Order: sequence, then structure tokens, then C-alpha cells
Amino acid sequence: MRDEAALLVADVYEAAGALRRLGERTAGTEGLTQARWQVMSAVSEDGLTVPQVARRLGVSRQNVQRVANDLVQLGLAAFTANPDHRGSPLLGLTESGGVALARLTERAEATHRELFGDIPEDEIRATRTALRRLLAALDRHEDG
Repeated sequence: MRDEAALLVADVYEAAGALRRLGERTAGTEGLTQARWQVMSAVSEDGLTVPQVARRLGVSRQNVQRVANDLVQLGLAAFTANPDHRGSPLLGLTESGGVALARLTERAEATHRELFGDIPEDEIRATRTALRRLLAALDRHEDG
């Protein structure tokens, strides 16, 4: 019998790839990339510094800085003064950025309803629970 854990890892990678491709297509409807969409989502409620966004998304600060600069240039985000750290401004959405994010979120939610429509809620919850446990185990493994 094949190792079920190895098969699960392969399935997670395959699902992640398919979801990334779907995310790129969805973001493209607003002329954005998935990376821009992720940064916009991260700063949608509270302004965050670039390092905070990078930690939250698990990517490099340099990558987030590049995406943030693009969003500012597009008028979708803006930097504001950070009262806690003068050298690290807060990134937040502009009004047009909020509108674009709302449209993307609405489109994504409709797609999710379509994709998951045949899967019972209890199976979705159980899958999420298992994935959260896996992520916690991965965090513990990384830490130590």
C-alpha cells in the first residue's frame, strides 16, 4: 500500500497549483495578479507595514515591497505614516483599491460556491480541520 501521507501531500500540491491558476485568472479580470490580490487582501482591514504583510503571507519582504509599489502606482493602495515606526510606513487600500478587492472577492465567492456546491458542508469543515492540524504540525516541525 502506498503511503497515504505522501499521497495527501501530492494532492495538496496539486490542489494548490490549481487554486493558484484559478486565482490568477480571477485576479486577471480586474487587471491584477494573484500576488497583488493577496497583498490587497492582507491590508484590507488595517494598514500594515511591508514586513508585516510579508510575514503574514509567508513571502519575502522584497517581493511584497515590489507588489506594494505596483499597487501604489496603480492607485489601488497608498502608504501612510506609521506612528509606531517612522521608517516603516503603513500600506492600506485606497477607495478604488477597496472597490477592486470587493469585486474580486465577490467573483471568488461565486466561484467557490460553484466549485464546492456538491461537497457537503461537514466534509468541507472536516477537510479544513485536517489541513489546520497539518499546518500546525508543519509549524512545529519548522520551529524545531
